[in-house]
Amino acid sequence: MEEMEKNVLAEDQEEAAVPTETMEDYKEELEASYRQIKAGDIVTGTVIDVNETGVTIDFDYYALGKIPADQMSDDPKFNILTDVQKGDELSATVVKTDDGAGNFVLSRKEANDELAWDRLEQMMDEKTIIHGVVGGIVNKGVIMYVEGIRGFIPSSKLELNYVEDTTPYLNKEIDAVIITVDKEKKRLVLSAKDVLMQRAIEEKNKKIEKIVVGTVVEGTVEQMMDYGVFVDIGDGISGLVHISQISERRLNHPKQAVKVGDKVKVKITKIQGNKISLSMKEANEVTNKEVDEEVFDYKEEGQAITGLGALLKGIQLNE
Repeated sequence: MEEMEKNVLAEDQEEAAVPTETMEDYKEELEASYRQIKAGDIVTGTVIDVNETGVTIDFDYYALGKIPADQMSDDPKFNILTDVQKGDELSATVVKTDDGAGNFVLSRKEANDELAWDRLEQMMDEKTIIHGVVGGIVNKGVIMYVEGIRGFIPSSKLELNYVEDTTPYLNKEIDAVIITVDKEKKRLVLSAKDVLMQRAIEEKNKKIEKIVVGTVVEGTVEQMMDYGVFVDIGDGISGLVHISQISERRLNHPKQAVKVGDKVKVKITKIQGNKISLSMKEANEVTNKEVDEEVFDYKEEGQAITGLGALLKGIQLNE
């Protein structure tokens, strides 16, 4: 009898050690089974099949979703066989809940119209650089698709300078940033110029970092202002010579001493950020000092000749 009681007690202890399952353990499964998906809803799933007719996605429901090829993208450059891979995650809008074979009919284009604008706004806020291909030429600009949405790049935003003929840009790969997102008006505007300007600034800053304050260089006067002149010192770098640093004499205007195109020597006196201060006056002082030192350092047989006494030394005069 005691043995039976021990066996019953052991079985009770084993049952107690097994975790008790509750409804909470099946919460996700239950919610999925009761989830009602209707036309107009946006679902997200994993691509399990891709072919020329469309894409099949599994979005954790009792039925699969089918996206017809013509409902994938408006981008004329889109290729369903190369741009979509098994395992990709896609969001699409439910068009029909049954295609006659028990599958949901979905549209990625409609979902893009709803979701892409939010992503585009985020990309604009984060100044994301978008690498794309020009898909069309229109009046005063070109077309580039982003997230399946048609974007416009004005001619004035294609290069650092205004582009008159945009024809050569068709099918050209470019980098751009979003500058305007208007979801209500379905208006998306991009700029390649902003990217080029930022890269030019970064490149210029790298060059400026290599410049040594105190160096005397030759440059060309490229622009004249009332307060001074800008001098090109080479490699696309320019600096300002303030009017007070052009000449020893007082000037009312820089044109009293120099003109555009003149070759001048300047001393780099200050670098602050990407602004370079130059001085023609100090460059002249350095040059004059070097000339004086060269004259003084002239030697004959190892001794510097500095005066008349030294010149006459060793010369015998006949009486």
